[in-house]
Amino acid sequence: MCPADAVAVEGALVRIIDDACTRCGLCLPACPHDAIEAIGDVPRALELVLSGRAALILSVECAVYFYPATPEQVVNACYAAGFRSVHRGVLGDELVAHEYMALWADRDWGTMIRSTCPVVVQTVRQQYPELIPYLAPVATPVAAEARYLKRLYGVGTPIVYAGVCLTEGGGDVDAAITFDELAGLLRRRDIAVAEQPAYFTRVPEERRRHWSVAGGLPRDLLLEETQASRRFRKVRGLGGLAAMARAVAVDRLDLGFVDILPCEGCLDHPLLGPRDELFKRREIVGATEPPRARGPVVEETVALGVQVAEAFAISTNGHGPQK
Repeated sequence: MCPADAVAVEGALVRIIDDACTRCGLCLPACPHDAIEAIGDVPRALELVLSGRAALILSVECAVYFYPATPEQVVNACYAAGFRSVHRGVLGDELVAHEYMALWADRDWGTMIRSTCPVVVQTVRQQYPELIPYLAPVATPVAAEARYLKRLYGVGTPIVYAGVCLTEGGGDVDAAITFDELAGLLRRRDIAVAEQPAYFTRVPEERRRHWSVAGGLPRDLLLEETQASRRFRKVRGLGGLAAMARAVAVDRLDLGFVDILPCEGCLDHPLLGPRDELFKRREIVGATEPPRARGPVVEETVALGVQVAEAFAISTNGHGPQK
C-alpha cells in the first residue's frame, strides 16, 4: 500500500514514519478507519491572512473541491478572508514550462526526468539516488510562483499555498494547507463561498496560459508524445523508477525525456476523491480554463530576477549530501 514503506505497525498501533514518507497520499483512502489525514499549517496560514499581507497560490483543483461553487466565488471568498492577492498557479506553470523549453532545445542530454512533482523527487532521493543526476534541474511550479510573487510584491511578502500536495512549495511558501483546511479557514472568518458573487469582485490575477499546461510542462513538449518521439517517454506510477534506474545505471541507456508522475496528475490525487471520478474532475476543471494567451503572461522584468533552476544534491546511501 505504501510505496515508501513509511507505514509501521506496532501491535495495535499504526504510525507514519515521517522521514520515510514521500507524501504521495495513497494511505489516505487505503485506511479503512479514516485514521490518516493530511495536515497543513493552519495556525500559520490564519495568522498570515489576518496580517492582510499574504498572497495566496490557489491550485486550479479548487474548482473540483468547491464545486458547484464557481472559481469566481472561491476567489472572492479568499479576498474577503483577507488575502491581498489570489493567484491560480498559472504563473508558476509558465515559468517552469519556459525553463523546460530551454532544456529541451539543448540536445546534449541523454536522459532527463521530469521533476515537477515533489513525490517523484523525494522517492528518487530516498530509493533511487543513482537517478538524481538525471532529474531536470527545475523548481516545482509552486516554488517558482512563490519566488515570482516575492519578487513582484517584495521579499517580505508571505505566501500561502492551498492545494492537494502540501510539499510542492517547499521552503518557498510560508504556509501550505489543504482545500479542507482552506474551507475551514473561510468558515472561521464567517465567509460562505456559496454566498459570494458569481463574478469577480476584483480584477482577477492572470489565469491564461501561453506556454504551459497544468503541472508545468510546455504544451509543445507534450506534442512529442502524440508523435511517438524517441525523445519522450510517458510513465505513470512510481513503480517505473526501478526500471529507469536499471536502464541508466546498469544498461547505460539514454531514455530521453521521461514524463513521470505518481498518478495521472494532481486531479488524480487521493485528497480529491476516488480515481473512478477522474474524468468528471477533468471536465469540471477544463470548463473553467480561459482561452490561451497569444503572448507571455509573466512580466519579463520580474521573471528575469526569479531563479527557476534547481539543483538536487546527490546523497550517499540516503544519508545526506556528499561533502
